[in-house]
Amino acid sequence: MGAVGFDNSMYISTQSDQIKKRIGQFGGKLYLEFGGKLFDDYHAARVLPGFEPDSKIRMLQQLREDVEVVVAINAADIEKNKVRGDLGIAYEDDVLRLIDVFREMDLYVGSVVLTRYNGQTAADAFLKRLKALGIRCWRHYPIAGYPSDVPHVVSDEGLGKNDYIETSRSLVVVTAPGPGSGKMATCLSQLYHEYKRGMVAGYAKFETFPIWNLPLRHPVNLAYEAATADLDDVNMIDPYHLEAYGETAVNYNRDVETFPVLSAIFEKIQGSSPYRSPTDMGVNLVGNCIVDDGVCCAASRQEILRRYYAACVEALQGRGGENAVRKLELLMNQAGVTSDICPAVSAALLKAEATGAPAGAMVLPDGRLVTGKTSETLGAASALLLNALKAVGGIDHHLELISIQVLEPVCRLKTRYLGHKNPRLHTDEVLLALTISALTNPLADLAQQQLPKLQGCDAHFSVILSEEDERLLKQLGINVSCEARYETKKLYHK
Repeated sequence: MGAVGFDNSMYISTQSDQIKKRIGQFGGKLYLEFGGKLFDDYHAARVLPGFEPDSKIRMLQQLREDVEVVVAINAADIEKNKVRGDLGIAYEDDVLRLIDVFREMDLYVGSVVLTRYNGQTAADAFLKRLKALGIRCWRHYPIAGYPSDVPHVVSDEGLGKNDYIETSRSLVVVTAPGPGSGKMATCLSQLYHEYKRGMVAGYAKFETFPIWNLPLRHPVNLAYEAATADLDDVNMIDPYHLEAYGETAVNYNRDVETFPVLSAIFEKIQGSSPYRSPTDMGVNLVGNCIVDDGVCCAASRQEILRRYYAACVEALQGRGGENAVRKLELLMNQAGVTSDICPAVSAALLKAEATGAPAGAMVLPDGRLVTGKTSETLGAASALLLNALKAVGGIDHHLELISIQVLEPVCRLKTRYLGHKNPRLHTDEVLLALTISALTNPLADLAQQQLPKLQGCDAHFSVILSEEDERLLKQLGINVSCEARYETKKLYHK
């Protein structure tokens, strides 16, 4: 277990209390726009050591009797068959996945709303699918001039055209499978309809980053900019907060830019705006739960470096642009980040140079370095994984975990019968072989038991990893980065 910089228990307790206070501020009904990931927030876990990836969903579980979830999805995204890059599934399938997860967590999902609905064929098919599954559905429509044409937006021909989403709980959490899904517009539409019905309700926003009460150039906030380098999000001082309270607070450009319009919409709907700044709209107390700033700073610098390497790889593969790489270089400079902060980088490159083949290196929890090289039977990632398990398990490096009599037949199977040109085993194949070997080899069994100890370790490779290897290492909780270089000079890489 590495050093801890964040108090997770304090976060769950204080955050749920803060949301209760905000519900009370608005007479017992709050629409909470939930930005970012409600669960599996591994970015937050990496930059705030001690933060658990499911902390936000656990916080909502503290309020489960008051919570109702509404999932928003943009009808245009359904029509375009938009896919989540991290999961590889379509947005409409992710809606169903989200509902399943919420239900497993004993959180009530009230309905799904299709935003920007305009009679799209695919959207109609999805509505039919949802209704067949017994899920309540609503439609929200495109609004001309949204959000800047306030008189039109806040009218019966604007927000008034939307379906009123019937809710029964005091805290309505509006979430979505991805950005641009219309979460804020959904909340504003509900406020309009609530007030038309003579009901009092409020709006608040939950965003983990940037952390408003940390300095603008704090490494944790810079790591957020690194994570969104392709979106052109920029952290900035909230000028409205500074003017209203004489207090410096950090927000990001989109919220600052849209605040005057949002404030005007609130005034039009409710008669006055409840907020004096975009920072006021937030309810996030994550910054209050940092207990060791140095630990979080160091972790955030490592994250910025990983984001840089990832952007370089994406640029090479044509999945990202050079602008993101340039922005990350600037962020590295601002945060004082170089490759030297991760010893695995130089170790992997030295091993590759010495062997003349792809190699990798990993920093173990106790600070030791292990390396892995390419061989006839193992790729660099597989070799590194086995060497790391030996090291943390106290197993002599020269002892055999998987017999060559097991490895060679599997390699032959791949090339002779399965059509692979590369006989070397991927990490998933090596773990299967290790599991089989554990039946007769106590050392293999001991090595297998060490897998949880690799969570949070940093690993770097001299070439771009295969999708299989990268996915498995990340499943084990290993932080992976690679040089933007392919193992071969072929044009097609899979």
